Amino acid sequence: MTNIASITLDADDTAAASAFYKAAFGLDSQVRVQATTAPSTGFRAYTLSLTVAQPATVKSLFQSAVDAGATVLKPVTKSLWGYGGVVQAPDGAIWKMATSAKKDTGPDTGEIDKIVLLLGCADVSASKKFYVGHGLKVGKSFGKYVEFAMPDSPVMLGLYGYKALAKDAGVAPEGSGSHRLTINGDAGAFTDPDGFAWA
Repeated sequence: MTNIASITLDADDTAAASAFYKAAFGLDSQVRVQATTAPSTGFRAYTLSLTVAQPATVKSLFQSAVDAGATVLKPVTKSLWGYGGVVQAPDGAIWKMATSAKKDTGPDTGEIDKIVLLLGCADVSASKKFYVGHGLKVGKSFGKYVEFAMPDSPVMLGLYGYKALAKDAGVAPEGSGSHRLTINGDAGAFTDPDGFAWA
């Protein structure tokens, strides 16, 4: 079964980016940072989601991110599917905090249940076929969304239509240059059809 141990984000200021992830989310092993000079503008075609148990935890993680220097893209709101908000980290990565729960069942624990990496794809079917060919197993698949079955993985993986992902994140779909992301997994080193690199 394929696992993703961590993701590496490229940043202009690695010390600041590392400090942000520790202060905002308490992440150090699942998110690594490395220096880059690769140009990147606009939407980088991926988002990272922190799924949690209840609204109180969404609110606290969201506020921690803003206090650490993140920019609000979508304020925390209640919706049909639950509760969530979206921020952009100082290094440019987009983070969503979400829960399917609509009410708190206790005090905020600060615990993150899952980290989910969603890749924006030009052709979701082609990317799905590519990843199945690299040993990943599909857990859920409907329309322009695919979620891979990775029960023991520190970071989960999903695919989403590029424009739909940008809309969900609250940003314009235009973007160019580097994704500024490397996926550190055990499926081998390769680059997928949308230019995302695995190491």
